[in-house]
Amino acid sequence: MPIDTFLFDLDGTLVDSIPDLTKAVNLLRAELDLAAITSDQVRGYVGDGVGLLLQRALPEALFNLSRRQRFMEIYTEHLTDETLIYPGIMSFLEMHHDKPMAVVTNKPQQLADIIVDRLGLAPFFQTVIGAELALQKKPHPDMVHHALSQLGSRAERTVLFGDHHVDLRAAHAAGVKSCFCAWGLGHNDGLKSDFLAETTADLPRLFPEANQP
Repeated sequence: MPIDTFLFDLDGTLVDSIPDLTKAVNLLRAELDLAAITSDQVRGYVGDGVGLLLQRALPEALFNLSRRQRFMEIYTEHLTDETLIYPGIMSFLEMHHDKPMAVVTNKPQQLADIIVDRLGLAPFFQTVIGAELALQKKPHPDMVHHALSQLGSRAERTVLFGDHHVDLRAAHAAGVKSCFCAWGLGHNDGLKSDFLAETTADLPRLFPEANQP
């Protein structure tokens, strides 16, 4: 059965947001008189939403909801200073522009919307589904089910692209195919995916233009 619907994670799949996340984390740490941490450290903290990112990036005693809110303020100010679309992504989206496509991310909805809009990705996606929509975050299948409902698509004809094991778990739980994007920020936790893209150059080979419904 041909795949005719594409769902994409955002951070680490469509865009590299590590420079701006690192900047925001370190600006907050500076306000707390803490030393800066590296982008590689921040890279290891992402994938499970803002709350867990910050819990990992701050000493346990210093994390609270007001600090989370302050981080959100700082990060929003620097959201697209250095965040970039991965090379090859735009051409792949253009190749499949006639397919139903959505972004499914654990990033807060408002920030996901801004990034998708500012970086020129919005025309490709019928919907952007982020955290705080009263849906359980990935790896729960809620977000994927909601995307399928919004797009009017069938699970067996859908693939979820992601760079983190939460994407693979969400795809499996929702009954959609998974494509692990190895160029990203996360890891597969030893899980198998239906497709493996080592770089964005693998995407047109795995999902050629001829693969139309």
